[in-house]
Amino acid sequence: MGRSYIVEEAVEGYLTKQCEQKAGPVTGLLIGQSSTQREFVVTATRTPQREEPLAAGDSPDKQWVTEHARQVSRMLPGGLSVLGVFIVTDIDAKDSLATLRKLVFAVENLISSERLWNPADDDVTDCVALHVNPKTRKTFCRTFDIKDPKSVAKPADWKYQSGVCSSWSTVSCSLSVDMLVPLPDDRTDLEDMDKCLKEGLKVWAHQLESAVCLIDGRKLSEDMELVGGQKRNVRQTYTAQLLITPDERRATDVVQRCGGSVSVRGAIHSRAYLHSNKPKAKLAEKLLKRDAVSTVATRAQMLLEELLTSDGESKGSGRDRPQRELFCLPHRIFCPVKASGPVCVCDYHFSDEGLSVVTDRLKEMLDIDAAEKDLDTRQETPAEVLEGEAAAEPTVETIEALEPKRNRYIGVAMATVVAFLATAASMLYLNDV
Repeated sequence: MGRSYIVEEAVEGYLTKQCEQKAGPVTGLLIGQSSTQREFVVTATRTPQREEPLAAGDSPDKQWVTEHARQVSRMLPGGLSVLGVFIVTDIDAKDSLATLRKLVFAVENLISSERLWNPADDDVTDCVALHVNPKTRKTFCRTFDIKDPKSVAKPADWKYQSGVCSSWSTVSCSLSVDMLVPLPDDRTDLEDMDKCLKEGLKVWAHQLESAVCLIDGRKLSEDMELVGGQKRNVRQTYTAQLLITPDERRATDVVQRCGGSVSVRGAIHSRAYLHSNKPKAKLAEKLLKRDAVSTVATRAQMLLEELLTSDGESKGSGRDRPQRELFCLPHRIFCPVKASGPVCVCDYHFSDEGLSVVTDRLKEMLDIDAAEKDLDTRQETPAEVLEGEAAAEPTVETIEALEPKRNRYIGVAMATVVAFLATAASMLYLNDV
């Protein structure tokens, strides 16, 4: 028996709208949550159009579709993920299956390459491929096991339903972060810098994975069901704490030759959504921890991408003249999905940008028509750069980041050092707010 997909009825209207497009094939992503018993599709978003739209009969641009999926994946809080792809075309469904298969595997491979958490044994590995005929409006649904390169298409059940996420539960927490990652001697080697940052984040993610999770102040057994969400249209919100056991190794136990460091400090707002089909404490903990890892990694990567772009313009200057500079990492903003329920997507906002940048990005990436008043900017606020901090430690070039609700900071520091500081200690420390 194939998997069953319970789909928000708003998705049906969205796909119907795509059927009315005059252009060639329309591709897009299906977003929702997987469970061992069934899948929940909350929303769908089409791939942004290129300057030259595809003509009828042309194959979708795989690289364009997968890059869109990568960007969308960064905007999904815990509990939401890209479940698969859809295509709207009058080409026969069976003839489109090979194209859909390529897209499904390419999307999953790119998204999974950015994940820093390890997959669990109970993770669902089936991804959906949906074909919609624009003339007959009929849907053809199949799944592929993306962990099996030789996977063949399996039939799946596709059912529309109203209020799919109306009674989903929300679990959130504020998490403090303090991490120091050494950089290689040659900080002009951008690939090594990126690699070091990812390795440091993996160490932190592994430590977070073993953290104790308290939900509303209690340590629940893994199989205990959360009482919220059992009744239709009844929402439940939980506050969690992640208690991290410090690494047994001290900072002085880890000494290595390096040319600088990246420091990540402060607090983040982490959030996860749970389906209403008898969710358990184990699922809440897993999704919340994964969201914490993903949001920190996304912000660090966004800043690094910007620094790597500007580094080419001032290559080598950092090592000749030690200095300290302050920059802000983006803070997290939430926006509700246009369907009944508590589910939101998110974006990352730099302090020098207007909120219109966020609404424009939500429209481009997720096809959500959001006004600035719809945005939830309360969970995290931009950091304030203090003059005392800017004047301290002149041999360090620092990038400070965001200040969430509890007056904590998260930052990234790129440090240049003089010759007699050729070795440095690396340490990692986290604690719960």
